[in-house]
Amino acid sequence: MAVAQQPVSLGDDEYEEQGAWQRLAYIGRLLRRDRGGMIGSVLFVLIVLTAMFAPVIAPHDPLKQNLRAAKQPPAWTEEGTWEYPLGTDNLGRDMFSRIIYGTRVSLTVGFFGVLIACMLGLISGLVAGYRGGTIDNVLMSIINLFLAIPYLVIVVVIASILGRSLFIVILIFGITDSPLFARVTRGEVLRIRQSGYVESARSAGASNFRIQFDHILPNLIGPLITLATFEMSAMIFYEAGLGFLGLSVPPSVPSWGNMLAQGRKYLDIYPWIAIYPGIAIAITALSFNLLGDWLRDVLDPRLRRSR
Repeated sequence: MAVAQQPVSLGDDEYEEQGAWQRLAYIGRLLRRDRGGMIGSVLFVLIVLTAMFAPVIAPHDPLKQNLRAAKQPPAWTEEGTWEYPLGTDNLGRDMFSRIIYGTRVSLTVGFFGVLIACMLGLISGLVAGYRGGTIDNVLMSIINLFLAIPYLVIVVVIASILGRSLFIVILIFGITDSPLFARVTRGEVLRIRQSGYVESARSAGASNFRIQFDHILPNLIGPLITLATFEMSAMIFYEAGLGFLGLSVPPSVPSWGNMLAQGRKYLDIYPWIAIYPGIAIAITALSFNLLGDWLRDVLDPRLRRSR
């Protein structure tokens, strides 16, 4: 007599693990369909790995000077050598090693600057959008005042007053970019707080704190991640601009902005000193923009349903 087999049920942990793998597979399928997203993701991973393993990848000390090899052209030119693949700068420092170490500065500024801006903007935008009334009017008046002033002007003025430091640059970018995150957060909160599940939670007696952090905040993750990706690209440009003006990190720190500022003096006769840092900035910004476009399409429910 055959014994009927009982249906096998997955435990909570196994179910969550299976769901996670299914979500990863789904994201992978979306990524394969989008060439721009694939290119941006690959470039982003390569840039992050370059920053992490800079001491291993860089063939020379980025700060070591060798005046005998100063202004040496790239290796594929007639006077170049593969000891310095991208040539050397006016002090004989290896351009390839300095560009690799400059990745660390750009990613650090972009990541922590966006992190500070997102945290400040999220708190102020969430409070303003949900509370409304006088609190909303006061917060949005301050935010609109910041947004009315050109962003780069504020950054240049503050940086010229506080001095050159990586910490100060990150702090300046984080504070001055937070109004943009606050505006986006407030707009999303105004839309979400009128939804049915928020009204149901309010009718069930949920506190304002729980509604904001359990019901509204999870729905803000998608738009904020997309905005953060684009703002990281913008901050890399702004840091390079500050370095070009001599207001970013100290000259001894190998950053792409500092390299551009040093190379502009020799642009006519030794163009590689400025060209290759500019290419590095362009590639990094392109990777973040392509990744941001793909994340916007994936995290937007309307676009996701159309795929």
